[in-house]
Amino acid sequence: MAVFFYPSRKWIDVDFITLSLIAVSLSLDAFAVCLGVGAAQSCPDRKSEFRLAGFFGLFQALMPVLGWLAGVTIIRFIGQFDHWIAFGLLAYVGINMIHSGLKKSEKASCEDPSRGKNLFILSIATSIDAFAVGLTLGLLKVQVYLPALFIGLVTFSLSVVGLFLGKKLGEKFGKRMEIVGGIVLILIGIRVLVTHLMG
Repeated sequence: MAVFFYPSRKWIDVDFITLSLIAVSLSLDAFAVCLGVGAAQSCPDRKSEFRLAGFFGLFQALMPVLGWLAGVTIIRFIGQFDHWIAFGLLAYVGINMIHSGLKKSEKASCEDPSRGKNLFILSIATSIDAFAVGLTLGLLKVQVYLPALFIGLVTFSLSVVGLFLGKKLGEKFGKRMEIVGGIVLILIGIRVLVTHLMG
């Protein structure tokens, strides 16, 4: 058990550039989701936006730790269908956003993604890949805690940027961006699915 609480020095073997590339790569799905959510103007206020970005960052930091602790047996089992889970979750929220965008009401009306089930669905769907990264760090005997924290911070930062940029698009193009946001989520799900199936 001591290995979980007394970090070795081997985490420094993951150089900053490599870690940065990993963090940005893992954050891109969260960034794209936030871009779509911001464009749809689904978050009612700044507090909701930071809550969404905060959960994305938190889950992105926790998933590598869980993967690191899980071991090879569990990831081999989960790896058979994790991409289907991500696709299903993103498609579910995306379809809801499109349905809401097609309604006649001029005001965006889809369920707030920073609360309830949508918050957890999106947080899990955008962080599943980080689980496998955590497993890899474990197999390389690299400590996971500092890399996981860094990944979480990068994800939070890019999520905030995505929400800001998306909101600007939403203000310019109005309610139709809710449909675009839903399509973006579905496309992200398809990309995850195709990448795993062809990999």
